This record gives sequence, structure tokens and C-alpha cells, in this order.
Amino acid sequence: MAAPFRSLVEDYPRYLKSFELFLERSSEHQCMQDFIHNTLPDILASIGGGRSVFNVMGVGSGAGEIDLEMLAQLHLKHPHVKVDNEVVEPSNDMLHKYKVRVSTTPDLDHINFEWNKMTASEFEKHWQQKNPGEKMDFIHMIQMLYYVTDPEATVSFFRSLLHKDGKLLIILVSGESGWGKLWTTFKKQLCNTEISQCVTTGDIKTFLDTEGIPYRNYELLSQMDITECFTEGDQVGELLLDFLTEVIKFSKNAPEDLKKGVLDLLRHPDCSKEVNGRIIFNNNLGVLVVEP
Repeated sequence: MAAPFRSLVEDYPRYLKSFELFLERSSEHQCMQDFIHNTLPDILASIGGGRSVFNVMGVGSGAGEIDLEMLAQLHLKHPHVKVDNEVVEPSNDMLHKYKVRVSTTPDLDHINFEWNKMTASEFEKHWQQKNPGEKMDFIHMIQMLYYVTDPEATVSFFRSLLHKDGKLLIILVSGESGWGKLWTTFKKQLCNTEISQCVTTGDIKTFLDTEGIPYRNYELLSQMDITECFTEGDQVGELLLDFLTEVIKFSKNAPEDLKKGVLDLLRHPDCSKEVNGRIIFNNNLGVLVVEP
């Protein structure tokens, strides 16, 4: 990355502010909820092999909102099963929010929560020392493979932990989304590979296909209103631009030609469409359900 650029994840308060704005402006959580309620139950029905205790793992669980939705669906499909749930999350703030959420959510007595304040790679080392032979029934990695050094190796490791009827669920931006186009075009300028990867489900599918690993693929339609990005000096627009480029104060720090190139592409039909005078970005997600 060019010298003046700092990755947005280095400034946690600004990252959090822009992330919350992104969730407010996009249908990201809604499309995930639809998938969890309409498609995931059939996937969860096939796991567990009749065992009375299921091993579940969330890698990069954040504040736990999506985790608890999935655990609720698991309970509906397997009402008599107890769950050992490993939570892997490096942020103190997010883990605290998750614990608060657990303490205020009824009917979780059947779940035992193990809290692991660590990154995926730290957890990998920890797991190999502590539980080398233990197998998991369901592992999910939602919007987290951007933050590992080697996404393919991470997928391989967690897949190796699955029971023979287990499932690994991966959610990332789709290779066909506006993100995919943005990253393909400006990868060299925008992607700081030491901190985050510009990785889409397209990249992971290529890896799985090459390795001959079986998986199912789903596309979740999602969009985000980025209209303010095109108003110079607009605070909302600047935060959204930071989130899109993963660069702190992108509009102030980017050279004019890069800024123009990014804004032109964001407005291009490959990335966005105009609806009632608003610029609506293609925020489609991809879901991969990987077999053992």
C-alpha cells in the first residue's frame, strides 16, 4: 500500500463507526437473516449423527447476533441436543457485547459457551495443543476471512476439524458484487495484505475447485446506499468511502487520480445502479457450505 495510506482496521473507533453506518445503509444483515431462517435449517438437519452433544464453533463471531440466530435454528432442528459452543473473537469490545447478549437472551441453558479472545491463527495453535483430536459438527466463519494472512490455509485447517457429517459455513462478499469489481480493479492500491485481504467467495471457490473439495454455493442479494460518497466533504460519504476502500480518510489521503478512479468505478453499472436519484451499490454476499 502506498505510504500515506493506513488501513481502516488500525483505527478501531473509526472502523466501528463506519461499520455501523454500513449496516444501517445496507441490507447485509437482512439477507443473512433470510438465509439463516429459510436455507440454513435444512443444512443443519443433516449434521450431528444422532449425538447428544454437538460441537459448534464461531470464528470471528463479533458481538454474537448472527451466532445466536444460527444456534436458535440449530435448537429448532435438534431440540434435545446440548451444544458446546467455541467462540473465537479477538476484540474485547465485541466479546463483551456477545456475553451481554447471552446474559439477556432466554432459553440458552442447553449451550455451554467457551470464550476465546484470540485471532483465528492464535486459536489454531491453541487448538492443536489443547484438543488435537476433537471434531466439530458445525463451524461458521462470517465476514472474517479478510483478516487472516492466508485465507485458503485457514479454510483448510478449520475444515480438517469437521466430523464426517459436519459442515463449514463461509460468508464473504460475492465475487460478482461491487466489492469484487472494486478489488479486482484497485487491488494493488487498496489492499494492505498484512492486515486484510481483498478476498471474495470467487477466490475461495477457485481454491476449493482446485483441491476437489465439495461445497454448496448460494448467492445472497444485498445492496447499500452510497449516494453521499459523491458529495465532497460529506461526513457520511467519507465514512462510507473509508469502509469501501478500507483506508483511513481515503478522500483526504488518496491521490486525485486514484480517488477519481474509485469514485467513477463505484458509480459504474458494474458496481452500482441509480434508483430514484440514489446510488445503490451491489453488496451481494456469497455463502459456501463446505463438506468435510
